[in-house]
Amino acid sequence: MYSQGHERPEFDFCPLCLLAIPFPSQQHSYFNPCCMKLVCNGCRLAAKKQGSFDACPFCRTTTPSTNEEIITLIQRRVAARDPEAIRQLGDLYFKGVIGLDKDMSRGIELWSEAAELGSNNALFNLGDVYNHGESAGVALDKTKGIRYWEKAAMQGHVNS
Repeated sequence: MYSQGHERPEFDFCPLCLLAIPFPSQQHSYFNPCCMKLVCNGCRLAAKKQGSFDACPFCRTTTPSTNEEIITLIQRRVAARDPEAIRQLGDLYFKGVIGLDKDMSRGIELWSEAAELGSNNALFNLGDVYNHGESAGVALDKTKGIRYWEKAAMQGHVNS
């Protein structure tokens, strides 16, 4: 893939060891809500071996123990205009999880903002929503969904 001029986005690399996270990245990494970084399982294991059981291996923030603490950490990153934090908050509103009321329109609004700031995951989510239409809270528009997926694919989003 790399020899053909294709590159993976920065988000696909562990910020500690700088190695590419294998696909599917959800199985080979852990998402930290404090710094919005994916840390590979190898670096998490190394941090635990060094005695860091209750802190993020990247930013050393104490691991949140409640949903309210997770939301507070995410909102702190949203205030700093972090596109991945805005996308993550959109996910939480869209699904109505960890104590937030389900609000699909708020989720889509946050994804749109994150996409404008450069989140390819938000572009993928928007493509998914417009491809499924009413069941996802918007009017069915497959053409618009495909355009979002194309933008995400051009930015290196693998699932697009």
